[in-house]
Amino acid sequence: MSVQNYKNVVIGSGEGGKYLAWHLAQSGQPTVVLERRWVGGSCPNVNCLPSKNEIWSAKVADLMHHATRFGITPSSSSSDMAAVRKRKREMVEGLIAVHLDRYKASGAELVMGEAKFIGPKTIDVRLNDGGTRTITGERIFLNLGTHASIPSVPGLAESQPLTNIELLELDRLPEHLIVIGGGYVGLEFAQAYRRFGSRVTILEQGPRLLANQDPDVAAALLQIFASEGIDVIAPVEILSVHGRSGTDVTLTVQTSSGEKTIAGSDILVATGRAPNTAGIGLEVAGVELDQRGYVKVNDRLQTTAPNIWAIGECAGSPQFTHISLDDFRVIRDNLAGINRTTRGRMIPSCLFTDPQVAHVGRSETEAARQGIAVRVIKLPMAAVLRTRTIDETRGFMKALIEADGDRILGFTMVGPEAGEVMAVVQMAMLAGLPYSALRDAILTHPTMAEGLNSLFSNVKPANAGAASSARAG
Repeated sequence: MSVQNYKNVVIGSGEGGKYLAWHLAQSGQPTVVLERRWVGGSCPNVNCLPSKNEIWSAKVADLMHHATRFGITPSSSSSDMAAVRKRKREMVEGLIAVHLDRYKASGAELVMGEAKFIGPKTIDVRLNDGGTRTITGERIFLNLGTHASIPSVPGLAESQPLTNIELLELDRLPEHLIVIGGGYVGLEFAQAYRRFGSRVTILEQGPRLLANQDPDVAAALLQIFASEGIDVIAPVEILSVHGRSGTDVTLTVQTSSGEKTIAGSDILVATGRAPNTAGIGLEVAGVELDQRGYVKVNDRLQTTAPNIWAIGECAGSPQFTHISLDDFRVIRDNLAGINRTTRGRMIPSCLFTDPQVAHVGRSETEAARQGIAVRVIKLPMAAVLRTRTIDETRGFMKALIEADGDRILGFTMVGPEAGEVMAVVQMAMLAGLPYSALRDAILTHPTMAEGLNSLFSNVKPANAGAASSARAG
């Protein structure tokens, strides 16, 4: 058996893994990346970027549906899903080409195949184009990712439901899309397909959408969805599923008002994700998993095996591409002798519904649970004049200020370009600036960020009403 030896072996070419491989290879270290399917990982292929591509097509469809409100007479407002898919595919193909160029320029070797440990540092690779290779690595980095999980509901798996992967490949419009799950993936696709022309029903097991956000945020999004004709049933328990997704399906569910039947044409399952850690021999490598199947790591992303690290979602890191990128930076710097950990990271998030829901720092609910007194300020988006020019006035900005000081502890926005505005507040928080820096900053008119002037002008003096403002929402 011929064995090829490398300084660095990266299993999985997702965000953190590919950047680490490129960095190590450019520094002159022999580095190989083992990828079974997606060049560049799921983000540019089947998750973040292609979903946002189709969401923007849905935004255009929505603008066309309301064109007369803007003084435009549309010639057609029907959705051509084959054309939507074509645009998405062209973007993905371009992104793959960029990745391949980057591999070539960096000197990192990309091997397409299925990896499995056959020894502590020895990996058998079943190549996609046939044959096998045996590879050893002095250092190994696990960038395994996750996959959509299917709940164990009678008949659900047999109905062959869609996940984000299959939904992004549809060239037809579902007549009635039933979305199981009220998290990021489910909500983004629910709104997009409603705007394309599908009837949409969301089934959420919990009491409300966006369980990780404050109640007023979830309520605002629910109101927006209702105005667009999206049905939301929460809380709900799915008892059974009959039929075949893509033709006709019937779901029997238990709601607060009793048992009912919901009929639709397609099912999208968006109830969470599971790590890709099974069946690759991690136990042979001495890599331990936690009870949920994620790789056990310390705050430097080291596993229980020497000289093996884990990156991104498989390591239990928050499931965002930007966190996987930061995981790369943590490992890169530690390899260079710089002490860096994952503790205390300020983690931003953005839900790409329309309007967007962006958040960074603490929420009201978290502050109340932790007993932290805060001053809460809120501004309706209609008060931001930019929203009047584009006729998108729904939502609000909200910030938390420490009760006995001037630090910004958290920020949430439901509104147009919320992710971009949030970044402004995040930079102020990272710099330790007082809220008055944003209150008094000269911000361009008319922009969304200009609303931060008005928002932070509403801050009351320290300790004025602080106890009542540390509410759970």
